[in-house]
Amino acid sequence: MAAYRRSQSGGRRILIVSYHRVVSDFTGELQRSIPGLLISQETFRRHLEEAHAAGFDLASLGDAVDVMAGRRTAKKDLFVVTFDDGYRDVYRYAYPVLKQMGVPAITYLPTAFINTDKRFNHDRLFHLLRKVQDRRFRPDFDTMPGPSVQLLGPILSGHKTVSAALDDFIGEHPTRVLTGIIDSLEQQLGGGADLVPEQGDVMNWDEVRRMARDGFEFGAHTLGHTVLTQEPTAVVEHEIVESKRTIEREVGVQVQDFAYCNGWYSDEIIRILRENGFRSGVTTEDLPNRVGGDPFALKRKVMWENFSLGMMGDYSSALTVCQFDDCFGVLGMSHPVLGHRQHVLSPATDANQVVIQDIVVRAATLSKVTPVEVVQVTEPDFATDVGVGAAVNSPQVVLAADAALVQEAAQPEELQ
Repeated sequence: MAAYRRSQSGGRRILIVSYHRVVSDFTGELQRSIPGLLISQETFRRHLEEAHAAGFDLASLGDAVDVMAGRRTAKKDLFVVTFDDGYRDVYRYAYPVLKQMGVPAITYLPTAFINTDKRFNHDRLFHLLRKVQDRRFRPDFDTMPGPSVQLLGPILSGHKTVSAALDDFIGEHPTRVLTGIIDSLEQQLGGGADLVPEQGDVMNWDEVRRMARDGFEFGAHTLGHTVLTQEPTAVVEHEIVESKRTIEREVGVQVQDFAYCNGWYSDEIIRILRENGFRSGVTTEDLPNRVGGDPFALKRKVMWENFSLGMMGDYSSALTVCQFDDCFGVLGMSHPVLGHRQHVLSPATDANQVVIQDIVVRAATLSKVTPVEVVQVTEPDFATDVGVGAAVNSPQVVLAADAALVQEAAQPEELQ
């Protein structure tokens, strides 16, 4: 099967594997975290050993891109290690293993989370749902954003896992809608420190710089872990460019590689990556990479602990190598989810219109709104019309000092 995949790939297999969190106590962490994000430190180490024993060259992403482009020839199949999200677990438990074994790796950073106590929306939601179950709490959907039932209903009824429900939901709604649902659920549960998960913390810049000094690479993963296929072009460009600039400024390295959040990408996103000096983009499509293939649609196999558990519940070398050799894909037993999406563009198609939180208003109307005040909010929105001031380029919103001036555009509570 490996030989068959090798012939399909143009002579050499280029296997890119993706991990999220490497933990010391998998069984303990399983009780409070999304299972599919976890792998134990020992299993992770054995993955690297199994790949080497199976004849792979544990290579950098840059090597893989060069082989795909025909700029160099590989003597062996390539095995590339990647991490998404910059969890601190990677620094604590994966970094020492990689350094000891001399294995290169790249970590994709959502830079607005680095050096903060913030948690990702998927971790926040998983934690809140555990609280809902523990308290036997029934959410009041009437006081929550409209799409709440679409997300939470299948989870609370047991018809979908958190991961599956999230995947379906963010395919139809932008990130700020998900954040609004999570914030509303937190309010219903009464707030408090126990509603923020202790686990799931991310690296700080000192930790990133320490890994970079040891030769480990870093790529961009947006600012706010944003699924870009649901965002207008201005937001896409901002999330991509500023995440790249932030890493380059903080770490002093050139950022050339990007990971699509949720693995979803579009032609518009690829265009922006190319225009801003990136050399690659990685998906979560579990398919073979082919020599001569598109470097902005690199395929990855997402791995977690249970992919290596045999019939008796212990680690299985045979099963692990079957995963790496894609035996299940060759036999048609797995069904990869494709990441390429039609880009859902902003409804404002008229050059004289501006979108603020999905509200389409005439630019001439917005020009009446003066002065303005910039205030901090959870998620970024953008107003680029000169009539309301300079473009907002951080997690801020433009708020009119006198909401009565914009009633023909939107109700005051909508504008806020």
